[in-house]
Amino acid sequence: MYVRLSSILNHFNQNCKEKTKMITHEEIEEFICQYPVYQYAFFPPEEIEFSFRVRWICEKECERYNSTWACPPAVGSVEECRKRCLGYRECFLFSTIAEVSDVINFEETLATRKEHEAITAAIESFIRQQGSACMALSTESCDICESCTFPQGLPCRFPEKMHPCVESHGIIVSELAEKYDMEFTLSANQILWFGILFIN
Repeated sequence: MYVRLSSILNHFNQNCKEKTKMITHEEIEEFICQYPVYQYAFFPPEEIEFSFRVRWICEKECERYNSTWACPPAVGSVEECRKRCLGYRECFLFSTIAEVSDVINFEETLATRKEHEAITAAIESFIRQQGSACMALSTESCDICESCTFPQGLPCRFPEKMHPCVESHGIIVSELAEKYDMEFTLSANQILWFGILFIN
């Protein structure tokens, strides 16, 4: 499973690596001004703590486990995910805000993530267009398709659009948010979505 996901990333990053241009913070900051990005931080991937505890929760409590390319075990072991992430030079963590009637309304809350996913995809595309390799991790589990091909052992239908969720890699978003002085919760009517882009 891990080999296939790595092959997908290699396919989309190959041309970027040949250009060998590292995008600057200023270029990313200028680009995201057009989107409702709430907070963001740049840091090296070595500062991330990869937790096996998160993977245990995925396996024991999440219904999406073993059902999609964006979740374990398709993304590889926590150690494989850690090595993959450490292969990049820098991370860009960002958040967006969505307004809801009540954050405990799970259906309404999930419906707001589409805009965040679109923003994540736009930033990812921009970074690659500037000649930098990039891997994006985003919210929840991929829901592009009504049913994922992973259980059938078939390739992902939209590998260029699929973003594994942050937690799938053993990353605890709340800890990163606290570490870089970013808010993790706001109010009963506002939900924060997070994404991380790994950049070379």
